[in-house]
Amino acid sequence: MYFFMGYLSFLDLWYSSIYNHKILLNCVSEDKSISFAGCTAQPFISSGLSYTECCLLVTMAYNRYTAISNPLHYAAAVSKKLCMGLVAASYLSGFANSILMTSRTFTLSFCDANVIDDFF
Repeated sequence: MYFFMGYLSFLDLWYSSIYNHKILLNCVSEDKSISFAGCTAQPFISSGLSYTECCLLVTMAYNRYTAISNPLHYAAAVSKKLCMGLVAASYLSGFANSILMTSRTFTLSFCDANVIDDFF
């Protein structure tokens, strides 16, 4: 349990510090703009950490279920190697989902037509 809590707190630390540097920079500078690379990096990292956190919470729920339902077999069922594999799978699936969502979002054509047809 504490093994997964360490990784969860690591995710929360990074998740809360994604936007802080840009907020602080906007407070002291005149230029309030953001580059396109910065605009794509922030949602990518934010959603990647969010999806990873969801997967890690599911992993923690599985860990607790195993500990409660089979307390005598817990040490054999949940090894350190399995825990590391579940954490790695959480990170991989979280950032794979983030790559998919971010790439799909920034390939949309938001500015094709700026004229709205009047049908009435």
